[in-house]
Amino acid sequence: MSKIALSHGKIIKSSFRVPSWAKNRHVQTIWPRFIQKRLPLKYSMERLTLPDDDFVDVAWGPKPAEPSGIIVMFHGLEGSIRSHYANDMMANLSVNGWQVVMMHYRGCSGVPNLKPRGYHSGETGDPSFFLDWLNQKFPQLPKVAVGFSLGGNMLLKLLGENPAQKWLNAAIAISSPLKLSECAKSINHGFSRVYQKYLLNSIKTTLRKKMSFIDYRKLIQLTSDDVDGITSFAQFDEKVTAPLHGFEDANDYYEKCSAYHFLSAIHCSTLVLHSIDDPFMNHLVVPKEEELARNVTLELSERGGHVGFMQGSVFSPKVWLHERVKRYVSDVLPINPTTPYV
Repeated sequence: MSKIALSHGKIIKSSFRVPSWAKNRHVQTIWPRFIQKRLPLKYSMERLTLPDDDFVDVAWGPKPAEPSGIIVMFHGLEGSIRSHYANDMMANLSVNGWQVVMMHYRGCSGVPNLKPRGYHSGETGDPSFFLDWLNQKFPQLPKVAVGFSLGGNMLLKLLGENPAQKWLNAAIAISSPLKLSECAKSINHGFSRVYQKYLLNSIKTTLRKKMSFIDYRKLIQLTSDDVDGITSFAQFDEKVTAPLHGFEDANDYYEKCSAYHFLSAIHCSTLVLHSIDDPFMNHLVVPKEEELARNVTLELSERGGHVGFMQGSVFSPKVWLHERVKRYVSDVLPINPTTPYV
């Protein structure tokens, strides 16, 4: 192998094989959210106070008596531990002595946060603080992070911003919107607008709740009625995300926060799982091998939808992601399969 080949990452073909009943990308995306039965999971919540006196809520999975490693999860846009992918992934990974934990972004645990600002695809301040806190609690335990969608983009940006970081031994990013501008365009066309409307309604509801006890007039110059009139992510990012978080406009936000620009700077072992038919995105978000740092592997499938990857039969469906992530984590974290849970 040449030195040139060693200087960057690689793109490999995914082992995921789509079943005949779930070839459609919208079936792949919708089935696990609305049809797939949730796995049983017991978790506990802990509130973490942030440096600006706001807070984030942390969900802890089942507690091993002797943890052998930590798996850190970051959810997607308007997600929470109640999201199908978060609940089921935590349930699947709470084995082998692994302690699974997920940080909710501000306002995503069901309780509005206290400050005007919220979170966005490139907001790495709160996750950095959380990871510092986690390392203080478990300084000797190895850690792997898993980011879903927006959380994947954030995670990759975080690693690219901090190539010498000591928080994580490895990372996995799933269905990440690597180019935010392209994703804003793609989700505003065809059936994908259904997803946009669903997520926008959630975002706007959260904002209106906060507007009832926080004065936003000098920050974003919008009334509650103005918020109702926003119909696309591009509009929301232009009128809310950008001014609220210090960006010149939506394009400035997209340019500075797209993980695509940070992939070449990541030093820790990182797996990016992505489907070309993801209805939130288009083919332009897929990087070239020479744009990847040498420790970054992009595992690409033709089909799979957005955080979908359904396999099995229509009568006994299963999520391929669970075993794929577990296999990757097992290569990094020690296994203590006899550890009982308390």
